[in-house]
Amino acid sequence: MNLIISGHHLEVTPALRQYVTGKLDRITRHFDQVVDVKVLLTVEKQKEKEKRQRAECNIHVKGNDLFAESAHEDLYAAVDDLVDKLDRQVVKHKDRITDHQHAAPKRMM
Repeated sequence: MNLIISGHHLEVTPALRQYVTGKLDRITRHFDQVVDVKVLLTVEKQKEKEKRQRAECNIHVKGNDLFAESAHEDLYAAVDDLVDKLDRQVVKHKDRITDHQHAAPKRMM
């Protein structure tokens, strides 16, 4: 899995990088065919304090591209919300590609 974490108007510290990678491990635990992950962390210059910190993520999995974004007043809370959204999308994608049809039992004569 290729992981790219970048910041816009923000320096990505090692603690923040470790927090994001730790949270993204939950996604790879549910679906191991993740090819590429790009995370963008931004701080917007808005007057109101709420929803200033944003986290966006593009995930390329086998057969699909997934995108989620989250905004919060705390960057760590935005990352938590982002991972929750991505986790739901990955589980839904895995459910779609899984074959749910059971084989019919063989008849005995």
